Amino acid sequence: MIAPGSRPLKVRFILPALKEATDPQWRPVKYSLFPPLGLATLAAYLDADDQAVITDEHIEPLHLNDDPDLVIVQVYITNAYRAYRIADHYRGKGAFVCLGGLHVTALPDEAAAHADAVFLGPGEQTFPRFLEHFRAGCPERVYASTTDRTLERIPPIRRDLIKRSCYLVPNSIVVTRGCPQHCDFCYKDAFFQGGRSFYTQRVDDALAEIARIPGRHLYFLDDHLLGDRRFAEALFSGMRSMGRLFQGATTVDAILRGDLIERAAEAGLRSIFVGFETLTPENLKRSNKRQNLGRDYKAVADRLHALGIMINASFVFGMDDDGPDVFRRTVDWAIEHGITTATFHIQTPYPGTGLHARMQRDGRLVTANWDLYDTRHVVFRPALLRPEDLKSGYDWAYREFYKWSAITRASLNHGSIKHQAKHFFYASGWKKFEPLWDLLIRLRQLTHVTPLLEAVLSRISRSETESSFKPAPDATDVPSPLVQVSCSPNNHLLVPGSN
Repeated sequence: MIAPGSRPLKVRFILPALKEATDPQWRPVKYSLFPPLGLATLAAYLDADDQAVITDEHIEPLHLNDDPDLVIVQVYITNAYRAYRIADHYRGKGAFVCLGGLHVTALPDEAAAHADAVFLGPGEQTFPRFLEHFRAGCPERVYASTTDRTLERIPPIRRDLIKRSCYLVPNSIVVTRGCPQHCDFCYKDAFFQGGRSFYTQRVDDALAEIARIPGRHLYFLDDHLLGDRRFAEALFSGMRSMGRLFQGATTVDAILRGDLIERAAEAGLRSIFVGFETLTPENLKRSNKRQNLGRDYKAVADRLHALGIMINASFVFGMDDDGPDVFRRTVDWAIEHGITTATFHIQTPYPGTGLHARMQRDGRLVTANWDLYDTRHVVFRPALLRPEDLKSGYDWAYREFYKWSAITRASLNHGSIKHQAKHFFYASGWKKFEPLWDLLIRLRQLTHVTPLLEAVLSRISRSETESSFKPAPDATDVPSPLVQVSCSPNNHLLVPGSN
């Protein structure tokens, strides 16, 4: 490699298409939701005279006839093979190629065969160090994030590199890293190994980034927006006067504990992703999802409904205590409790997780084809279900939950006509108008839907909800009657009904 010295760099950042985004049945709108903020964050560390381009293959074709000095590729498990082909192509042309992301951190030796340098863990501290080495002509092969992790003094995200008109939610933002929980099916512990696994921005920096974003709507892509109470309280206090409407994700116990969810609602929270995962205690224990143990899921739904917050619920099928009736019971519970949108998953043992290690030890993995690790295929031997029954039950759950009759029934479980209408239009708009979404995507007009989204997310007054729902008290020790009724509901995709 020739050291570029002090001359400006030509840098290409690439998010390769996920395998499922190239399948015949793919939903274009699902992959046109959010821009690749991780790449835009790294681009902020370049010098002012460097030339940077971000290419997201989900919204535009990748043309390989350019000659960049440096190529940065973000690798997830289901785009890994595509990422490696792109990396090999650019290395063949003489570019210096870096690979990073969840899959690279989980399997660094696999990725290193296709890269000049690999990045393990978050990149806020390692990428600036790499750039210094690269300009000096002495880059290292491996950059591992460890003990110096912080979000203080990071430069503003390069939002100027994001093609806003191509995304339904260009106003996405991340103000924390990681999660305080340690679920054994989640990539988080592997990705943040060797240092802090949950940390936040300074509140003033987070509010300044929010102020840079145009419009009213925001989507927090944080794994657990309510994970640090002091930070979340200060953030929501600062946002109360900003007139924002926002969506995010949190956990069951955070919703039931104290008044933080009320503070979020006052600041503009209108829709929340909640990982219910499963209502079977043994499944929760086995997956180390202890924050859900003993929690009353009905109280979670009631409290959110009382605040006018719509629920995007995540459910997993195929855990070891799931039998043939799990699909019907899960869908019935979600409809009866007014869940607005649902994201169903087939349990998937990602490399680097405790779940993968356990299944590998027990000889239950049936394939290492990463293209199939998309939570839509069965890649292991289930305990109580035949693989074909798990797959067909998963497909049935999506069809059943998003039938017109089911959307109507779920919407009628709210206490006011306004709340019922919001539920109905949000759920049906997401799943029932695919040709319209496709047209808007092709015309690059997704941002014109934003005013409609803001209208649907408009606040339901407390008087409209209190007649039917009462906010739960500090309900952290309330046993869940649903464990007896039975029902079983991962992966924080932050996508409403992501199939």
